[in-house]
Amino acid sequence: MGLQLRLDLNQLPRFRAEDFVESGSNAEALAQIKAWPHWHGGCLALIGPEGCGKSHLAKIWQDQTGAHLLSPGRDADLSILSGQPVLIDGLEGQVTDEALFHLINMAGLPGGGLLITARSIPAHWTVQLPDLGSRLKALPTVQIEEPDDLVLEGVLRRFFQQHNIRPADDLLPYLLRRIERSVPAARDLVIQLDAMADADGKPVSKTLARQFFEILAQTPDLFA
Repeated sequence: MGLQLRLDLNQLPRFRAEDFVESGSNAEALAQIKAWPHWHGGCLALIGPEGCGKSHLAKIWQDQTGAHLLSPGRDADLSILSGQPVLIDGLEGQVTDEALFHLINMAGLPGGGLLITARSIPAHWTVQLPDLGSRLKALPTVQIEEPDDLVLEGVLRRFFQQHNIRPADDLLPYLLRRIERSVPAARDLVIQLDAMADADGKPVSKTLARQFFEILAQTPDLFA
């Protein structure tokens, strides 16, 4: 077919408030983010599968509050975090039980706050501290479902717009029936279609998308 696919999957997504697409799958989570600073105990756990929009909502909250983002794999210096909001985006393996226990306690202090994103509910997290376990069972939690068609269509349109592509009316329904149900998958698909169109000198269309999925079916690890 003569295609030379130019894949650039390292571009950082733009997590702006105006880029967030609201739907039934995430409306409650968005409402809880907007409810800050009126969270019970100053804490909220934002739960959902990979690619559902947790990091986008977390970044919106961080921009609004100036929260300190806790770096992966490092415990917080609690002495400098007291009295300020803290974000843990992707809890898994980031902090010790002791640090998380103290962060939850500090969240209720004046000026404090704690937003945690994770894939499973707090009651299912494996911890060794009994006091932390009881705190996690009481932690305010909101869940995001997998992106529905409304979200995926919205993010596809936005990603196409960022690449200066105006999709034909028949393209989006075609993609929605085949795309993996996640925002990163939508972003990568647009990048890949743009690369194919550029390499082959053709517009992004349903025909090009069909060709892409045919190639993907033949070489399923090509875009892994």
